[in-house]
Amino acid sequence: METIVDIVRAIGEPTRLRILVLLARGEMAAGEMSTVLNQSQPRVSRHLKLLAEAGLLERRPEGAWVFFRLKTDGPAGRIIQAILAEVRGDDQILQRDLERLGSVQAQREAVAQAYFESAADEWHALRRLHQPEALVEARLKAAVQGQHFDLHMDLGSGTGRMIELFAPQVRRAEGVDSSRKMLALARARLDDSGSGQASVRQADILGLPYEDGCADLVTIHQVLHYLPEPQAAIKEAARVLKAGGTLLIADFAPHGFEELRELHAHRRLGFEDGEVAGWCEAQGLTVTSIEHIAPEAGQAGLTVTLWHAHAPAHRSVAPTEKAFEVKVNP
Repeated sequence: METIVDIVRAIGEPTRLRILVLLARGEMAAGEMSTVLNQSQPRVSRHLKLLAEAGLLERRPEGAWVFFRLKTDGPAGRIIQAILAEVRGDDQILQRDLERLGSVQAQREAVAQAYFESAADEWHALRRLHQPEALVEARLKAAVQGQHFDLHMDLGSGTGRMIELFAPQVRRAEGVDSSRKMLALARARLDDSGSGQASVRQADILGLPYEDGCADLVTIHQVLHYLPEPQAAIKEAARVLKAGGTLLIADFAPHGFEELRELHAHRRLGFEDGEVAGWCEAQGLTVTSIEHIAPEAGQAGLTVTLWHAHAPAHRSVAPTEKAFEVKVNP
């Protein structure tokens, strides 16, 4: 009884209800919410603190930013859903909030797109600065050694390196990316490599133009940290994955290189093992291994994490919990 009273009391204020409506559209940083609500950040932070203390929000500090998302399970999740179902879509205040949210989201996308267009020519050099690339590629190949695939789909394909890497093992490959300049570089690379069964196209990886269950290998290589809702990319990957198909994800482990936000448009400063594994399992995938690849001794850089997941042989069967192995490569 006391828990329910606390939850209802926390929601029962106009600004806090507006916050719930916004977060129903996806995770947001506190500063972004201040812009959308047109209120000072200290005031918005006080509302967020009350909602988090009542168990309505999940709070995730990351460097200089703090991200919030709605609680989706338990009494709090059920009460939030019931209240949001009664919110009128024609409310003028909420409509203005959603218009400003659209502007914030468009600005995010414009910043990321400008970065990709400006950095395309230097992409390989930037990647070498960030990670032990050769070792990462070797471990990705080893994860599917001896296997052959009908369709490889690479989400956020950049210059097409993942398509090139797996080309000997696939009959056909398709890459998607939002940057026209990146796609031009990928096409040139694929032409040079002679990958005649490979192609790339402009598309949103959060809304793929493909039918369900069409790919038996999906890769997401160094993409999730650019996305405001990385779990949505995993949801799409799971949707297009065939029964028994393989998902390979490579991204950074948590780090403190705050400058990557400003210099290279990183939205997230890495991911915990269980965070990405949880997103995969929520989509019915089984994570079979997690591997960490650290920079070589004496070299500065970021640790890369590889997640190896599979779709069940019969997609209608509910996923079962399975322990996964964690490896660390020095």
